[in-house]
Amino acid sequence: MSQKILVVDDEPHIVELVKYNLLQEGYDVLTAYDGSEVVVRSRQERPDLIILDIMLPYVDGLEVCRQIRRESSVPIIMLTAKDGELARVVGLEIGADDYVTKPFSPRELVARVRAILRRTARDVTPGAPEPLHTGSLTLDSTTHEVVLDGRQVDLTAKEFELLQLLMGHPNRVFTRDFLLEHIWGYDYYGSTRTVDMHISRLREKIEDDPASPTYIVTVRGVGYKLRGAEAGSGKREAGMTGARN
Repeated sequence: MSQKILVVDDEPHIVELVKYNLLQEGYDVLTAYDGSEVVVRSRQERPDLIILDIMLPYVDGLEVCRQIRRESSVPIIMLTAKDGELARVVGLEIGADDYVTKPFSPRELVARVRAILRRTARDVTPGAPEPLHTGSLTLDSTTHEVVLDGRQVDLTAKEFELLQLLMGHPNRVFTRDFLLEHIWGYDYYGSTRTVDMHISRLREKIEDDPASPTYIVTVRGVGYKLRGAEAGSGKREAGMTGARN
């Protein structure tokens, strides 16, 4: 079955250009032209990826991204104006997985679509890796689920990839440059600030106190690491001590 892409832009010629190139690659393509219909179409059609323009009528792309992220981790590539650096940063902060600046090369956009779908594809073949465990945190790559203290945590595709890499190598320090290249790809035009923003969002979702993290810790001047099996135990012990008091 072909993977389904939802293309959203208020400029019909851009929609048709992107649609044509995606169809040539064998994808099924859905289209929308304003922000008011995107969330509903996403629920109904369950696309595998959304290409979302920021400047949309009625509801802008940033708000659409916020609404989708409240209920879905579908990968989102945002289309931004050349001088829209602030919008790009905000888009990444609220959960977009990548962005492409207008005017863009259709070939580059399709390459990014392929790369994201390849990285987020679920491996359901026999012999799939066992779930990863750290403290009360569990990541299952076969079901693409993260569970913390018995509750499911909704992550974007990039957040999931980051956490999977860190949990797969506990106590190993990864530089920001390595994470940027490994998760976003060598041809990604962002900066290491992208990594910091995604780590910050991850901490908000899995840490009791993001300002004093117990899972993902910063190694000053180097990068980030995930503490080993003892991560999270301090929180539980503190809670037990408090109960005794």
